[in-house]
Amino acid sequence: MEYFKIRGGKPLQGEITPSGNKNAALPLLAACLLTDEPVIMHNVPEIRDVLAMRDLLVSLGVGIETVADHTWRIHAKEIRPADLDPQMCRQIRASILLAGPMIARAGELHLPPPGGDVIGRRRVDTHILALEALGAQIEYDRTERVFHFISDGLTGNGILLDEASVTATENAIMAAATASGRTILHNAASEPHVQELCKLINALGGNISNIGSNTLHIEGVPKLSGGEFTIGPDYLEVVSFIGAAVVTGGSIRIRNAGPEYLDMVRLVFRRMGVEWEVEGNDIIVPADQKLIIEPDIGHAIPQINVMPWPAFPTDLMSIAIVIATQAQGSILLHDWMYEGRMYFTDKLSGMGAQIVLCDPHRCIVLGPSKLIGETVESPDIRAGLALVLAALAADGESIIRNVSQIDRGYERIEEKLRLLGADIERLSE
Repeated sequence: MEYFKIRGGKPLQGEITPSGNKNAALPLLAACLLTDEPVIMHNVPEIRDVLAMRDLLVSLGVGIETVADHTWRIHAKEIRPADLDPQMCRQIRASILLAGPMIARAGELHLPPPGGDVIGRRRVDTHILALEALGAQIEYDRTERVFHFISDGLTGNGILLDEASVTATENAIMAAATASGRTILHNAASEPHVQELCKLINALGGNISNIGSNTLHIEGVPKLSGGEFTIGPDYLEVVSFIGAAVVTGGSIRIRNAGPEYLDMVRLVFRRMGVEWEVEGNDIIVPADQKLIIEPDIGHAIPQINVMPWPAFPTDLMSIAIVIATQAQGSILLHDWMYEGRMYFTDKLSGMGAQIVLCDPHRCIVLGPSKLIGETVESPDIRAGLALVLAALAADGESIIRNVSQIDRGYERIEEKLRLLGADIERLSE
C-alpha cells in the first residue's frame, strides 16, 4: 500500500497548472456512447476514477486509444449492453452515468449498484424517476443485485427532478439528447461539469439551451456526430492549491484556473480572510493573507453552508475546514448533504486543531491552531487531500495512508506539490 510522507512548514512558491476536471471527464466520456463516430477528448485527467470509467466503456465495446498526452480518441462504433463487472462498478459512483446514454443508444443496460466514496447515503432514485419520465423501464433484481434498464425508444417530456442531483441531471441530459421531441428539465444541477456536458453534446450536433440555469431545454435530435472537445480545469483542484498556499503562508500562481467558476468560493473564503488576484485566466495567491474570520452582524459566529451550485460546493467543505484551523476566530461549518463528510475532523484534532463536532453534519472550528505532524488515514478523496494540506501546514513529519483514495480524484498530486516546493514523497509499505 502506498502512502505520503510529508514534512510540513514550508511555504509553497511557484506556478502550477491544474488537471482537467474529473467530474466533467466522467460524464463526457459516458456521452461518447451517444454517437457511432469518433470523439477526440483533450485534457483528460488520467486518474483512477477516469481510468475505471475507461475500462467500463471498453467492456461495452467502445474503442479508446491515447493519441497524445492526456488526449483520447473514443469511438463507440458498435456497443453491446454487456453485463458490467460488479467489482468495476463498485470502484466509482460514476458508473451510474452509463444508464442514460446506453438506453438511448442501445436500449438496454444491466448495471450493478454504483460505488464511490463512503460519505453518506447517495440515492439513485432521482436517476430512475428521470429516465422513467422519458419512457425507460427500470427494475432492480434484489437476488442478482443489478439494475435492468430497458427502452424501445425514448420520448421527450417535462421533468421536475426531486433533487438537484448532478449525476441525475447528467443522465437525463444524455438520455434526452436523442429522444424524440422536447424535454424541459426543471430543478437541474448547473455545476461547471454539467455545463461542459451540455456544450459537448451541442458540439456533436445536439440542441440544448439555457445552459448554466436550473431549467434546461433539450430538443432531441435523431443522431449525434463525432467531434473534438477540451475538458476545462478542475476547480476543486484549483481551490485545493489555493488552500495549500494559504495554510503554508506561500504565494503561487495557478495557470488556466477557470476563475469564472470561483466567485462564490471567493466570497466564502473572504469570510476567513483569504484573498486572491485574477490575471486573465490565472489566479495569483499572495503570501500576506489576513486569515481573520469575519463575524456576522452582532459578532455572531459566522457559518459556511454547502448548497447546490452556484452556492458553496460540498466537495470543498474539507478544504474549508483545514483553512479555518489556521484562521483567527470561530466559525461553524455545515454540510447537510452527507452525514459522513465531517468524520475526518478527528484526525485534524489529533494534529492539534480545535474542532467541536456538533453532529454528523456540523462542526465548529476555533483557530488558529498549531498543527503537529501525525500518521493518519485518508477516508475519501476530498478529506484525503484536506489531510495533505494539514500536513503541509504542520510542524514535523506526517504520514498519510490509503492515498489510493486521493489518486481517484487528483493526478500525481505529490509531483505538483513538489514543483511548488513541498517536501512530500510517495512511498510503499
